[in-house]
Formats: sequence, C-alpha cells, structure tokens
Amino acid sequence: MTDLAAPRARRARASGRGQGVLRLPGWLDGPLTSFHLVIGAGGLLLAIGLVMVFSASSVSAALDHEPVWAPGVKQLLWAGIGLAAMLAALRLPVGLLRRWTRPLMGLVLLALLLVLVPGIGLQLNGARQWFNLGFANLQPSEVGKLVFALWGAHVLATRDRYLTTRHILVPLLPMFGLICLLLLREPDFGGVVSFGLVLIGLLWGAGLRLRYLGYGLVGAVGFVVLMVQIAPYRLARWTSFLDPFADPNGKGLQAIRGMYALATGGFTGVGLGNSRMKWNLLPHAESDYIFAIIGEELGFLGCLVVVVLYGVLAWAGFRIARRSTDRFIQLASVAITVWLVGQAAMNMLYVVGFLPVTGVTLPLISAGGTSLVLTLFIVGLLARFARAEPEAIAALRDLERGRLARLLLPVPPRAVDPVRPPRQRGRRPARVDHRQVAVRQAGGHRQMPRADQPRRRGAR
Repeated sequence: MTDLAAPRARRARASGRGQGVLRLPGWLDGPLTSFHLVIGAGGLLLAIGLVMVFSASSVSAALDHEPVWAPGVKQLLWAGIGLAAMLAALRLPVGLLRRWTRPLMGLVLLALLLVLVPGIGLQLNGARQWFNLGFANLQPSEVGKLVFALWGAHVLATRDRYLTTRHILVPLLPMFGLICLLLLREPDFGGVVSFGLVLIGLLWGAGLRLRYLGYGLVGAVGFVVLMVQIAPYRLARWTSFLDPFADPNGKGLQAIRGMYALATGGFTGVGLGNSRMKWNLLPHAESDYIFAIIGEELGFLGCLVVVVLYGVLAWAGFRIARRSTDRFIQLASVAITVWLVGQAAMNMLYVVGFLPVTGVTLPLISAGGTSLVLTLFIVGLLARFARAEPEAIAALRDLERGRLARLLLPVPPRAVDPVRPPRQRGRRPARVDHRQVAVRQAGGHRQMPRADQPRRRGAR
C-alpha cells in the first residue's frame, strides 16, 4: 500500500505548488487517463487511416482492373490482425518481455544480415529490405526498431544504480552503429533515421546531459552530409527538396503535387473521396503521401485533427513515463513515444515541403500490412504500461468488472515487474547445516552461531 500511495502524495504536493501557474481539468488527472488517451488517440488515428486508404487507393485499384474496395478491405484485414496483436500486448507480462529482449535483439541482427543475401532478401526499387512471406513482405528493420527500444530500455534499467555517461553510451552506440551499417547496405536511409529517433528517446530518458545530445546532433548532421555526398540519388533528392520546381517532372514531381494537393484542399477540403491527385497524379498517394490526400479531401481542419491526435498520443506516452515506478517502463515509453511521434512528424514535414522525402510512412494511417500490425502492437504496449501505473492498479482493483473484462484485460499484479534471473546450470547447491536441521526436527532450541557474529576467541 505504501508504494501505491507515495506517487499520489508526490503529485498532490506538485499540484499544490503549481496552482497559481496552470491547473489541468480534473478528468485529465485520473488514474486511468493515460490508458484511455492511448486507446482513444490510437483508435481514432486507425479509423482515419482506414477511411483514407479506402479513398486514396480506390482509383489505382480500378486502373489495375481490381475492385475499388480491394486495397481498403485488405487494410481492414490487417487492422483486425493488428487489434489482436494489441490485445496480446495488453496481456503481456513486463518481466517476460524484458527476459526476451536480448534473444530478440540477436534475431534482429541475424535477419538484417540474411535480408542482404541474394535469393533470401527481396529486392524492390533497387533496395533489398524485405522477406517475401508469400502473403506479405516483411521488413525486418520495422520489427528491429521496437526490439532496439525494448533492449535499450532493459540494458539501461539494469544499470540504473551506477549509470554514468559511459554506461549510457557504451551499450547503445555500438549496437546502433552496427545496425546502421547493415541498413546502409540495403540501402535504407529512412530506417537509419527512425533508429536514430529510438536512440534519442533512450538517451533522453536515461538522463544524458544536453551537451552530449548536442554533440550527437552535430555528428548526425555531418553523417547526413557525408551520406548525401556518397550516394548520387540522395544528392538528387536533397537538391529536389531545396528547389523541387527545377525538375517538376522528375525528382520534384512528388513534392510539387503533394503541395498542390494541400493547396487545393484549403480550409475545409474538397470532400471525402473527391481528390484529384489520387488519379495517378501523386505517386504513393495511399502510403508515403497520404497526409497530402487528407489535406486535399478534409482540408486544414482534417490535418489539424491528425496533428492533435499525435500530440495527445505524445502527451500520454510521456505521462506514462512520468507516473510509472518501473525504470524499464519509463525508458521504453519515452523511446517508443519519441519514435512514433517523431516518425509522424517527419512524414508530415516532408509532405508540406520542410524536409526531404525519406520514405517513412505515417503511423496508423498509411497503407501497409506489417507496419500497421507492428504499430498497433506498440500502441498495445503503451496501454499495457499505462495500466501498470501505481494509481491505475489501485483503481482497477476497486472496479467491478465483468468476466470478459477480467479475462481479456487482467489487472497487472504489481507496478514493478521483477525480472527473474535465468537458472544457472552447474551451480553448486547451497551448503546445508545438518546439525541445525536435526535440532529443529527434534524440537530443540539449540542456538547456533549467526554468520554475522564472529565466534569468541577460543570457542569451538
């Protein structure tokens, strides 16, 4: 009871100090607010994504002699699988998740190596990034982002008592460098940027000093300049970002028509389903540039709703990290939130012309099966972490819930889930004092010398 009441008392003192500055509404300070915000924001983004995929992909499907509803139904099926994955994440024990982070990190590295092998990895558009599963293409770097976030949070949480700058950087930077080398061989520069967002979230959550983060930012800018100079296609993409109208029918076509779509939409949009750019005028309208279709059909108001929902998701993720008492949950929540919201910001910024096109998709909205399932699983993890807040556990125990609710959403047993160490093979069993056992079995009260009290000189 004490560990559940301590965070409540700290927040009460904090709210008392901040009464003259800013007070949030009472319903925003509830014990289950984080859980409701994550599920609500994620569910609304998923609904918007399904509607917009139906709209953006209908014309291209008809031109390919397919039913206009086929891509949308396919996305709906993937959403059903993703909701099942989210439900599984809600029931996942945190201790079990932490024990599997190291083996999963090894599997991710192996998958990133195997995808480079001709005949095993699938090559599309000059990049070898996928495994052909028959029913879908699996990109191991997408799964690797989540595994890297959980692995990094586990490593930092186990070192929390003696965490210094060296202990923060040494386990994370070498692994990040190895992953970047493998991704650049594919090549997948957008994946490198996404892994960089996960790394920033882990370093920030671990408490790395801001000056080191500044050094890292300068190094990242230098690395980007080097990569642009090495690869001609990256240089062309950068120059087209600076002046897309210099090559309106080539490298700048996608950026120009994306801005045209946003400009056509205006404040309220041209209406759902009335986009002109989706008539094969805007490449990848249902995936990379779906935010432009949202702006054209739903206008500035539709784009504002999407931005606000991502902001709610970010606020809820940081709220989970602030209110949790488990160090692993704190670090994992920050890393996952920075990654999800950062990737969404990158997609929206290059659509409006503030960043060069990197090819990252808009989470929960863009078309794509495996990425949607993974993102819904991540939303389920955030919701699972929200239910592990001390006040949330206390509130869930006081609620009267039905049998189905208890079966699908069990109450977390504790706020801090311990990680049981693996059983050591070959370890010698502890020495048993048979004299003490015999005395206890006989009912005697012979007092044996304690280990922390030295024997008197001359005693036997």
